[in-house]
Amino acid sequence: MTDDPLRNAAEIIEKSTEKDAIPSVKSFFDEATFTASHVVYDPATREAAIIDSVMDYDPASGRTGEASARKIMEFIQAESLNVVWQLETHAHADHLSAAPWLQEKLGGKLAIGAHIIDVQNVFGKIFNAGTDFARDGSQFDHLFADGEKFRVGKLEAVALHVPGHTPADMAYVIGNVAFIGDTLFMPDFGTARADFPGGDARQLFHSIRRLLSLPRETRLYLCHDYKAPGRDTYCFVTTVGAERDGNIHVHDGVSEAAFIKMRQERDTHLAMPNLLMPSVQVNMRGGHLPEAEDDGVSYIKIPVNRL
Repeated sequence: MTDDPLRNAAEIIEKSTEKDAIPSVKSFFDEATFTASHVVYDPATREAAIIDSVMDYDPASGRTGEASARKIMEFIQAESLNVVWQLETHAHADHLSAAPWLQEKLGGKLAIGAHIIDVQNVFGKIFNAGTDFARDGSQFDHLFADGEKFRVGKLEAVALHVPGHTPADMAYVIGNVAFIGDTLFMPDFGTARADFPGGDARQLFHSIRRLLSLPRETRLYLCHDYKAPGRDTYCFVTTVGAERDGNIHVHDGVSEAAFIKMRQERDTHLAMPNLLMPSVQVNMRGGHLPEAEDDGVSYIKIPVNRL
């Protein structure tokens, strides 16, 4: 293989046409947060990765729950899978990660992109997290660099840095499929917002075009679906070809300038995610709650008039 991350990803996808190199994927959809979590595994070795898991959170009461994560755990146990990775595509702003809870139950290294450090620096200041909050990514077991190769059993994999939605977004090509987080949605819904602190519409355009240079038949597993107008079912699996042909925001032929103009105008009318405050404070800590205070309770801060 070359040192070109995209060429490496394409080669992995092409090689995965072999029968013993095709991954199996089981997806779980959390309708409360419109989030799709995925378990990808090697049928031969039974090694698995869990991607973008969800911890239930009730903002009215401040209570967490494990019902969504428990479904993933029960599937892993029923299929006798060995979890080797707990992967996050980015520090989510719409749901709390269940990775630490699942890691305690099932194992696996907790990993995210190396640019999580940038996110920690930005949001550490916004939430006045204090000097006790480490801004070095040490809450995670592994920080992926762009183009870094890894494995899930016999399945070859590569991590791709795809910033724009946030500075730390990653896509994971595993076998002949790719898990692309919040860069793209289904073709009839478009693309991710780029107005969070550290987001950038120009970067997002280039990250999307990078992903869409993968082979057309590559299956793309998304992190969210919101049911576009006129569609009655949730969908979170598409292909490079379908996105290139029909994505309403960024299909082939849409220029960089047109995309940036559309994205910036659209983002000014979007409300903040309902769970942004708790989600970012937890997810920038690797899915862990803020340190308990002297009464033994963890607290979520709400900065007034800051965001």
